[in-house]
Amino acid sequence: MPGALTLRELHAVLQTAMGWQDAHLHLFRVGNVLYGDIEDFPGELRDDETTTVSDVARIAGEFRYEYDFGDGWEHAIQVGQRLLAVGLGTPHCFDGARACPPEDCGGAPGYDRLLVVLADPAHPEHAELVDWVGAEFDPEAFDRDATNGLLELYDRHTRRRRS
Repeated sequence: MPGALTLRELHAVLQTAMGWQDAHLHLFRVGNVLYGDIEDFPGELRDDETTTVSDVARIAGEFRYEYDFGDGWEHAIQVGQRLLAVGLGTPHCFDGARACPPEDCGGAPGYDRLLVVLADPAHPEHAELVDWVGAEFDPEAFDRDATNGLLELYDRHTRRRRS
């Protein structure tokens, strides 16, 4: 992840990598400090458009990304080894496993339930959920090259907007 990315841009990168549509609120939690852009938030939020990944990495080895407060997705983001720029600073996926959960599936418990129903063709909700998630959905599938292709498209689009 390029250190110059803002937390708002990191949010977009995570949405791209997860295959989600940015349909819900999000925030970053760095220690006890919250960053985001949520109207009427009951507390202080720092600006995620001016704080960069490097800013956060200097103060924390790990921080949280929270998305879709109804579903309750929480991601632990760990600051790892600092590498030389890959692809001229393009966000890059080095490894992964399994498919990303579909957006609005009910968080981790909902995704677990979805997997149980999809694995059982006799389940009364099987056909409905296959129709919802798509017959091509394979929970075991992960394609690092496809993910990196999406991240490169995101990055090109972002660089164009900045110009």
